[in-house]
Amino acid sequence: MRVLIALSATEQSREIVREAAARPWPANSKFLLLHVLDPFPFARVAASLERAKEAARKELESLAEELRKAGWSTDTNVILGRARQAVTKAAAAWKANLILVGTHGGGALQRTLLGSTAREVLRSAHCSVEIVRNAARPRKEAGARATRVLVATDGSEFSAAAIRAVAARAWPKGSVAKVMSIPEPFLPTSHFPFFEIEEVERLNMAALKAAKKYAAAGADALFNADLQATADAPFPESGNGREIVKEAERWRADLIVVGSHGRRGFSRWYMGSVSEYVALHAPCSVEVVRIPSVPNKTSRKGTKKGGTR
Repeated sequence: MRVLIALSATEQSREIVREAAARPWPANSKFLLLHVLDPFPFARVAASLERAKEAARKELESLAEELRKAGWSTDTNVILGRARQAVTKAAAAWKANLILVGTHGGGALQRTLLGSTAREVLRSAHCSVEIVRNAARPRKEAGARATRVLVATDGSEFSAAAIRAVAARAWPKGSVAKVMSIPEPFLPTSHFPFFEIEEVERLNMAALKAAKKYAAAGADALFNADLQATADAPFPESGNGREIVKEAERWRADLIVVGSHGRRGFSRWYMGSVSEYVALHAPCSVEVVRIPSVPNKTSRKGTKKGGTR
């Protein structure tokens, strides 16, 4: 697994690296610590830009020791550019499987106002992205910590990829997972005339049955990967994203894992509304699992022929 950690010049960067070093990762995983330096402030002072680059390199090398001590191969890189675009380009060039990026903080306001860099990376990266929160929580002991993982599924191929990503990792002893699936579409009976209620209830029960099936299948997959997992299919009281965030708060999740899109799908360049809502508002870290896109030869031919898309 190739993990790129995008770091800024803040104390949070050290906490993110410590969090990564304490986690279990697949054998032979490699890390790249990346800092993007905006050259604009140094436009008229070239010598200062070189000093800033050198200071950033030294800081990254210091941070890299955390991962190297944990046994992971780790490189560092300082590049010039705007972080919002440069992080995703560097991740694609390095062939990263996962990008870790921090937020500006962990409070309710900071959750809503996700940093512009993190938001852009989340939307445009070619690979999976984790928004890291609460990395500075105290540890009772050194090493990997038991983790509470909440996985949301709607039976889509994107949800299946999220479950596979969780199943592929060696979680610390004592870790538990909950797979939740929200019945969709759910139709409140109060919104329909009395003579339609029976039909609406029938549709709701069908949606509940499907959701239970998706959740159970996901829990079985994780259980087979030696992760203690339970399944849940709650009827929603609000939007799906809000329900996932509420469950993460109630269940005290350490990490939420969701697919980048749902069954209805969206353009690759417009991330699914549920996954983005969860990433923006969750009380914990959120990993958005993205399926690598496959080039569409037909669309390329059509572009040449028609001249526009």
